[in-house]
Amino acid sequence: MNVGEPDARSPLYRVLLAVVTVSIFLGLTFAILSLPPDAAGLAERVDAELAATGVRNSVTATLLHFRGYDTLLELAVLLLALIAIRAIRRGEASPPRPGGEILTVLAGLQAPAMILVAGYLLWAGADAPGGAFQAGAVLAAAGVLLVLAGVQLPQRTDGLQFRVGLIAGLAVFVGLGIAGVLASSAFLDYSRLGVRVVTLVLEGGAAVSIGLVLLEMFRSVLGGSRAPRKASRSMGQLDG
Repeated sequence: MNVGEPDARSPLYRVLLAVVTVSIFLGLTFAILSLPPDAAGLAERVDAELAATGVRNSVTATLLHFRGYDTLLELAVLLLALIAIRAIRRGEASPPRPGGEILTVLAGLQAPAMILVAGYLLWAGADAPGGAFQAGAVLAAAGVLLVLAGVQLPQRTDGLQFRVGLIAGLAVFVGLGIAGVLASSAFLDYSRLGVRVVTLVLEGGAAVSIGLVLLEMFRSVLGGSRAPRKASRSMGQLDG
């Protein structure tokens, strides 16, 4: 054990851990019980401004228009998470292995249907539950199914189109945000750009990026391997 490092087996460490855990639990419990029973929230204000967004789904309007900065940062966080995963990964990705005849047939039947479902969720998101995040998750799931079935997909470091797809959502958001500044002097203000078309473009770019980023995360974790440390090999040789 290093000097200054707490011993997980000591009674004092266990008591401190229990006190911190109970304190967090009691604090969260108090916060939940303190919530008003009938919280109106911002639903009425969102409904009042819904017509100006060009969509009829309050969730989509909130994500793209009323809190566009949050959605923009969420796309940036996904890209940063992918960069971190690829930085931690060691070694090259192993080639896909056949997943068996049943899984191959299932992937051939399910993947096209999942892509159609993703397209429907993207299109319906303006007026009904759905949208870019749901569509992107379904696209990623279709890609994961193909990977598990052993289908050869484009290599992560090859192909400009794949790299462009990874940053498409963030790039479209920033580009349209700058266009909003030029049109109405406000970042992410689409009131003078044709909100219906802008919403579809934003949703489409975000769905592609989310799907590819989630798929790439899965492929990086599945195909990567940690390179053995030289120090560990040396210790092993000494022990042997």
